Amino acid sequence: MDGLNMRILINSPVGGGQGKWVADAVKAMKGRDAQRFAVMTNIDYAGLDEPGYSARAAAQVETDIKAGAIGLKVWKHLGMMLNDAKGRVKVDDPRFDAVWEVCAKYKIPVLIHTADPWGLFQPMDKNNERWLELKLRATRNQSQQTNFTWEQLIEEQHNLFARHPNTIFINAHLGWLGHDLGKLGELLDRLPNVYAEIGAITSELGRQPRAAQRFFKKYQDRILFGKDLYDVGEYYTYFRLLETDDDYFDPIRKYHGIWKLYGLDLPDDVLKKLYYKNALRIFPGLSSEGFPQ
Repeated sequence: MDGLNMRILINSPVGGGQGKWVADAVKAMKGRDAQRFAVMTNIDYAGLDEPGYSARAAAQVETDIKAGAIGLKVWKHLGMMLNDAKGRVKVDDPRFDAVWEVCAKYKIPVLIHTADPWGLFQPMDKNNERWLELKLRATRNQSQQTNFTWEQLIEEQHNLFARHPNTIFINAHLGWLGHDLGKLGELLDRLPNVYAEIGAITSELGRQPRAAQRFFKKYQDRILFGKDLYDVGEYYTYFRLLETDDDYFDPIRKYHGIWKLYGLDLPDDVLKKLYYKNALRIFPGLSSEGFPQ
């Protein structure tokens, strides 16, 4: 794939990004380059315990969509860190149902990041492939600092997807199922409203290149390219993984897995869908200018 004309979706920092933030961001991006930048909004969690919260949160999202937001980003805060007067707020909490329905009404995708990798919820021992990450990033040790499991979070997320079949959900980081592509495939088969994106899971894909290639070919209409942050130096590894048949090369971050990667050698028709065609299809208002057919 040559000449990729990238589009950037601008999301807010954690902790805020609705209302005036969205309106200002849309205005700023239009002034910068309306063809290459777009803005997403966040849920406003303020007043979660108060009467009428659901309607207010949904109304805010609707206002932001009308102001130019083309998607809703939901961070792992929901399910892992967000609490109300009774404790942890679950991913499928019904108080957000009105928000998902607004997104369905306007055909606005919901990019949702739930949980962390499975290994971060497991004991830090010789059997844990994320041992080095837990050693270097002690605050990520979910097995020692939470009273819920990875399985609970993922089940809540999948329940949410099933309960709102008219809402488009993009499951960030392959839903942390890059280690079990069979299970992810079952989810995509069961729920046609669910898509997936590939940010921060290159190590999971690069150690199973044949299985991953089959998966990308089968679900080529359901996967989007994504990254956690804009770092020019990291794109090389993504493109090498996806586009070449190179053997035994270094990952971006060794603590994601102490092994080498192998290229998936995806064909151009699959790469086009992964890089931009799927995004152009499900995000309203994205410009197709500059992309190869």
